[in-house]
Amino acid sequence: MRCVIARYPFELTKNGVLASMKGITPELVAGESVTIGRRRYPVKQVGQVITRQDRRDFTSGEVVRAMTSLGFTCHAHPDTAPVCVPAPLRTASALLGGTATPKV
Repeated sequence: MRCVIARYPFELTKNGVLASMKGITPELVAGESVTIGRRRYPVKQVGQVITRQDRRDFTSGEVVRAMTSLGFTCHAHPDTAPVCVPAPLRTASALLGGTATPKV
């Protein structure tokens, strides 16, 4: 498939992208990402590998359009970590099983 990234035309295929990303360790995902194989890569990392251009030369939107057209799944935001709910404050007497009355 022919696509234009950073004003340069590229002939990309799904197998070609899979081959290019083979052996590449995914960086920490902080924004848009794309699932290639069983790994989730930042869009800018994928764009840099497949185009051999600096990440500042293209937008993530260009890479997302190309990857979507090739059949890869793109994600708008990274998965958020589950929110940790703090346990209620317990007094020492509650931890010991007693019911202490406050002294005045």
